[in-house]
Amino acid sequence: MELVLSGAIGILAASGIWLLLRPRTFQVIVGLCLLSYAVNLFIFSMGRLTFGAPAIMPRGGFVNPASYADPLPQALVLTAIVISFATTALFLVVLIASRGLTGTDHVDGKEP
Repeated sequence: MELVLSGAIGILAASGIWLLLRPRTFQVIVGLCLLSYAVNLFIFSMGRLTFGAPAIMPRGGFVNPASYADPLPQALVLTAIVISFATTALFLVVLIASRGLTGTDHVDGKEP
């Protein structure tokens, strides 16, 4: 499972970086989204990959903390998803305004 997740993170990060280097602004925005997905998966995987483990420990008695999921990476990823959604919406508004002012969607503002 860790090999599949690390491969997915690597593919998402590589695709995001490749799209960031493209000349069109929409491709740059999609690259930023893919890169943020890769970072979110990386942060989520740092909290141990456990299946069917509850995130909250019950009261009383001795509990084994290794059999519970870590809730901190889950909270960080949830916050990062909200922030990346807002950032993407802002970038799309800037893209539309830039397209209206310059008439092109190239990053440098010039057609080749």
